[in-house]
Amino acid sequence: MTFIDIYQDYIDLTHKADIAFKKTALKIEDSFKCVPHCAECCHAVFGVFLIEAWQIKSNFDMLDRKVRRQALKRGEKAEKALQKLSNKFDQSNSDQQRDHSLFSKTRVRCPLLDDKDECIIYPFRPITCRVYGIPTMINGTAHVCGKSGFKRGGSYPAFDLDGAYGKLYQLSMEFLKISQKNDLQRASLMLSISKVIKTPIQNLINGHFE
Repeated sequence: MTFIDIYQDYIDLTHKADIAFKKTALKIEDSFKCVPHCAECCHAVFGVFLIEAWQIKSNFDMLDRKVRRQALKRGEKAEKALQKLSNKFDQSNSDQQRDHSLFSKTRVRCPLLDDKDECIIYPFRPITCRVYGIPTMINGTAHVCGKSGFKRGGSYPAFDLDGAYGKLYQLSMEFLKISQKNDLQRASLMLSISKVIKTPIQNLINGHFE
């Protein structure tokens, strides 16, 4: 498998996510609440796989220097918030369900969200961002946007985010093989956006994070 093959498979996956989003949005029009500048999905704790990190970092580095500098400053705030959350987990003796609740309810502003509530790399955003706003299935459980109008007990089409994650993992592993890296376990790493944008792209591939 060549790098071109890997990248094309990744692009195909993003297209499938976009198509699923549009089709589902039409089917659930009454419950669908996504509007420009909402940014609800941009205040969450999530990570991206290595193949997505490469895509994000490659395009981030081509932005205007001032835009990048502002994003990096926002990234510093995000990193502090994530570290604070990590400390809570380390000190907590609570059960897994409670920890997951804390994780899902924590709001951390994505550093790629500018002052106009617009994503500065919108065409290259991760899969998670592309399908937020429609129902998704994660670990066999349905998840919806808190601002949506979905009714408890209702039946709605859901995007298989687990399946997408599985594909992203496979592509990240192939990416590491192409890069001649032996530590293939890093294919399962979920990297924060704030870490991705401040780390040189070669360091991302080598697993050297700041």
